[in-house]
Amino acid sequence: MSTLEMVNPATGEALGQLAEATPAEVGQAMIDAREAFAQWREVPLRERLGYMKRLREIIVDQASELAKKISQDTGKVQLESLMSDIYPTVGLIRYYEKKAPSILKRKRVPMTIALFGRFSHVEYRPMGVIAVISPWNYPFQLSLAPVVSALIAGNTVILKPSEVSPFTGQVIGELLEQAGFPKGVVQVLHGGKDVGKQLVEARPDKIFFTGSSATGKKIMAAAAEHLIPVELELGGKDPMIVFADADLDRAVNGALWGGFTNAGQTCMAVERVYVEDAIFEKFVQQLVVKAKALRVGRGEGRDVGSMTYPHQLKIVEEHLKDAVDKGARILCGGRRLNEETLHFEPTVLVDVDHSMRIMREETFGPVIPVMRFSLESEAVQLANDSPYGLNGSVWSKDLHKARRVASRIESGNICINDVMIGIAHPALPYGGNKESGMGRYHGPEGLKSFSHTVSVVTSPGRKKREINWFPYSRDQYTAISELLKDLYGKSFRPSLKGLIKVGTEFFRSK
Repeated sequence: MSTLEMVNPATGEALGQLAEATPAEVGQAMIDAREAFAQWREVPLRERLGYMKRLREIIVDQASELAKKISQDTGKVQLESLMSDIYPTVGLIRYYEKKAPSILKRKRVPMTIALFGRFSHVEYRPMGVIAVISPWNYPFQLSLAPVVSALIAGNTVILKPSEVSPFTGQVIGELLEQAGFPKGVVQVLHGGKDVGKQLVEARPDKIFFTGSSATGKKIMAAAAEHLIPVELELGGKDPMIVFADADLDRAVNGALWGGFTNAGQTCMAVERVYVEDAIFEKFVQQLVVKAKALRVGRGEGRDVGSMTYPHQLKIVEEHLKDAVDKGARILCGGRRLNEETLHFEPTVLVDVDHSMRIMREETFGPVIPVMRFSLESEAVQLANDSPYGLNGSVWSKDLHKARRVASRIESGNICINDVMIGIAHPALPYGGNKESGMGRYHGPEGLKSFSHTVSVVTSPGRKKREINWFPYSRDQYTAISELLKDLYGKSFRPSLKGLIKVGTEFFRSK
């Protein structure tokens, strides 16, 4: 049996081991989840929300200890674990506790004149077993957000946390157990790519994956073999456009946090900054001064923690080398603090262009490349010149201009004079365009995306036949022709003559 080594990337400290799930265990988990689904889907929504309330309260009661454990697992500073992993998770749960009944309730839909006499509604039914495959950068939030959404909608869930951050996955399993969910309703399977592949091959009813675009494509291809719906929350290369009339101090501070929080390992991180010519030099000067002042390390009093995954640090170094080889200049940072841990200095570079990997591929590290522009149209073109479309931001005191530019950015999420904050609002849908993925979660969409939307039409059933049924007649043709003209023609107002003909045919069909 294979094991996962749990190590603190900021210290090298061993945190223990976890056994990887075997193929037999994956198969049994699916059997258990399907059996549990038959009962869980029938549990009233108010009772399902009771489990969520209990989970939320447990998380809040243990928040400080949980933040410490997440930091040990990922290397991020403890404030970020509390602020960016735990806080939005409980916020989302609380939002659904209040809003889920109205989101998932049956909705009456008015009938058209042509379907007079019938009634219709839409209802949201659970899909079945949901496989959630979560990432390592925000392993708490990005695991529990889809898990609780799927559970509230009446599904059962199998969660496979990232093998890079298994300690947090273990912690989540313990929390779910404390919340007292019935057997098989939510299960945690640990392991790497093989376990993820086995989970997909076990044919869940939906797959929710958060991670790289490359892996997302493989999962989608495998799911297509069995027409399993997928939701993909993938990578980003998020642009930040700063106009000359922006509040310079706020824009610099926004870039600083947007680029360096969680050591830059955020899919919504600021990875490309475009600054208008008139303020380019001032912006860069202030950004470098403030980047150099950031306190990197571990423990209290630090701003930037370590990176989490050695392979990702290697990618950062490769991107920087490629940029420098092609003419970019590193103004600060650009190196590891030491060889024993994964701390990397906050880095700012200029003289970049779109021929460089650092402007095209997801870097996912504490690096901010800054490029100048002259015209609004140029800024939009540069921002959209990317295979990704997850998040972006526009900075200007002229809100009319900022909204105009924001409306032209090809992205699932946009901020104006702010960065990355959309995901913190539980009522807003979150997701990407292009290679940043498909589907949305959070907000009303976050429950409906884990539901089958079903339309139901009810007839009183008192007539022997309907106007459109056999046998066909000339009067039937005339009546429908009149209705077509009156309802959908130039006048858009039904005539008395047309309605009389339709009514005559209607009553004749009874």
